[in-house]
Amino acid sequence: MNNYPVIVLDFETTGLSPQYGDRAIEIGAVRIENNLVVDRFQSLINPGFRISSFIESYTGINNRMVAAAPPGAEVMARFAEFIGDHPLVAHNASFDRKFLDWELDLIGQARVGKFACSMLAARRVYPHAPNHQLGTLVSYCGIETDGTFHRALADAEMTGLLWIAMVEELKDSFGIKEVSFALMQKLSKISKAKTLAYLKNIAREQSSVDGN
Repeated sequence: MNNYPVIVLDFETTGLSPQYGDRAIEIGAVRIENNLVVDRFQSLINPGFRISSFIESYTGINNRMVAAAPPGAEVMARFAEFIGDHPLVAHNASFDRKFLDWELDLIGQARVGKFACSMLAARRVYPHAPNHQLGTLVSYCGIETDGTFHRALADAEMTGLLWIAMVEELKDSFGIKEVSFALMQKLSKISKAKTLAYLKNIAREQSSVDGN
């Protein structure tokens, strides 16, 4: 069992870069403890301007929906309370991290929790997957889904279930009894050639500690 809580989050946005004026239009997140989803957060966000027809088509979020949504400052204040100082996970975390940091900065707050990237970790846990896009990995791992993608809570839920599947895979395949957040972070950065030796060493160290 893993006792540390993890917040798995996903942003839907008006574009790719907050530095060039793009804003969040939806955030979804799940809290995972002991490899179970125990809490959820979801809100649309009014970015203060019209969103493009491409984003409307891509996400299913339209201008009528965001016009009725609360502003970013209100949503992010609530979300900051939800995430606290917990470790954070996202699929392609560099994207979500920059929007989270930007939106928090706008309300005078800063992220405390460290990030891990489920996409980069999955490249090491599932090296034989056809690719490491979220939808592909969900199918590859046999995770049940209602087929909804590019909505924040649905993607956060699927990423959370993928995270749980990866933890279980490391336990089952390598005999690692305790899959720490630091281990998952390391997998996001380690080279493919060094992954197997690293995981075997972790299992050996844990067995040695248990033996004492």
